[in-house]
Amino acid sequence: MMMNFDESPLLVIWEVTQACDLTCVHCRASAQPDRNPQELNTEEAYELLREIRSFGNPLMVFTGGDPMKRHDLYDLIRYSVSLGLRTNVTPSATPLLTEEVVDRFKDLGVARLALSLDGHDAASHDAFRGVPGTFDTLMRAMRRAQKIGLEMQIQTTVTRQNLRDLPKIADLVREVNGTMWSLFFLVVTGRAMEGDDLTAGEYEQVFEFLYQTSKTAPFGVKTTEGMHYRRYIAQRMKEERGQLNEASASNIWRTAGVSDGKGFVFISHVGEVYPSGFLPVAAGNVRRDSLVDLYRNSSLFRVLRDTDLRQGKCGACEYTKICGGSRSRAYALTGNYLAEDPRCVYQPGLRASDEESLAECGGLLATV
Repeated sequence: MMMNFDESPLLVIWEVTQACDLTCVHCRASAQPDRNPQELNTEEAYELLREIRSFGNPLMVFTGGDPMKRHDLYDLIRYSVSLGLRTNVTPSATPLLTEEVVDRFKDLGVARLALSLDGHDAASHDAFRGVPGTFDTLMRAMRRAQKIGLEMQIQTTVTRQNLRDLPKIADLVREVNGTMWSLFFLVVTGRAMEGDDLTAGEYEQVFEFLYQTSKTAPFGVKTTEGMHYRRYIAQRMKEERGQLNEASASNIWRTAGVSDGKGFVFISHVGEVYPSGFLPVAAGNVRRDSLVDLYRNSSLFRVLRDTDLRQGKCGACEYTKICGGSRSRAYALTGNYLAEDPRCVYQPGLRASDEESLAECGGLLATV
């Protein structure tokens, strides 16, 4: 049964700090080495976690910056798990991420460890992350998680720097027994430059690679700010009744329609509430507003969830209900978060009803 994304998000991402010791070329947060004194404190964090739990059972993700820069991180994870939230953490591969830390995450009840892998070897990955030795630190953490049975989500930001290396990165995900390969498609914000982004045609080439990989890989595949991958899959499966692996198929159906502000909410280190970490338009702040009320009732989130308000191709597309395009990318490249996704090549036909679009996608995925 699909969740009602008008009422509750599937994913809650909290940027616990923007502090990080890496200098990644694409960094959304333009992270700095030191913590901001205005970050939510521990008691405010506990209150936030209680409110997140009142949504029901969303996936709770501690991110950054580098969450390891917060001295109370273990307390926050422990409290999140005690509330019954499915809790993930996304640490940076710095000297703070030791094998003992990986062990502790598992002991605290972290459901999945998310680690970023942006190159297939030390030279390519370290160039991306800006600090020598990052790849070796990452591999030690992944090997440790593999050994102790802690689920891993391997995250890759797709840019011109690593486009040709994706098959080799996929091999590494397979080698360390990653549960999910999550590919982030660039949004031009923070340190990310437009020249690093792919063309719309190159997006389609990556989608084809991911689609073929998903048929046989022992891990699931999902995209962030690449909503049109769902459209691509629906098209391909309609053509050939392709067989995705169970993890990928389940994830595609579960996330159908999720986009910025719809099934997704992001809280910044100082409590600002955004539809996405890549869409810098805030609905309010948890220090003065209810997160639940902002998600459900703020004009920003309501507008973003109304697919009838999409403009251009995204407004006319028959796949708008399962895709909807990246609102963050539209905003970054046009200044209008309701505009069509500028990195989509698809020319829509006559738009089907929402129910027909969903029924078509669901029927296809039910065959895998």
